[in-house]
Amino acid sequence: MLLGILPAILTITLLFLTSKGRQFIDSLPLKNLAYLNIVRIPVEIVLFWLFLNKAVPELMTFEGRNFDILAGISAPFIAYFGVTKAKLSRQTILTWNFICLGLLANIVVNALLSAPSPMQKFAFEQPNIAILNFPFSWLPTFIVPIVLFGHLASIRQLIK
Repeated sequence: MLLGILPAILTITLLFLTSKGRQFIDSLPLKNLAYLNIVRIPVEIVLFWLFLNKAVPELMTFEGRNFDILAGISAPFIAYFGVTKAKLSRQTILTWNFICLGLLANIVVNALLSAPSPMQKFAFEQPNIAILNFPFSWLPTFIVPIVLFGHLASIRQLIK
């Protein structure tokens, strides 16, 4: 799993550390970065389905400790009213990004601590085994890094 996550983290780091990377980040449309979070809705539905099929613990669903779906539900409103129509302040959009980053961190920590590993602290009765199998392994190796990058890029743009 670590081999799948490291390239994404290294890529994000290089984008923020190099001038061409920062130039690329600054060229991304803020509206699209907000709309990107809609992906969190189907992800949460899949996580719930995985829970029903005993592949992830309940704490990884919206019935447990995962409120990430709120980021997905609010994303179109932030993108449309906040960015397209400019009805929300930059500070509001920035705050939304920080809250959503916190929601993402929450589920990542819970997922890591409920996966069968020496670090496992939760969900011994039903560990997070889905991420060990394709296509669910794309969640920590692709989807989470893309959403993380979207928030970091948005925060950079909004702070500039």
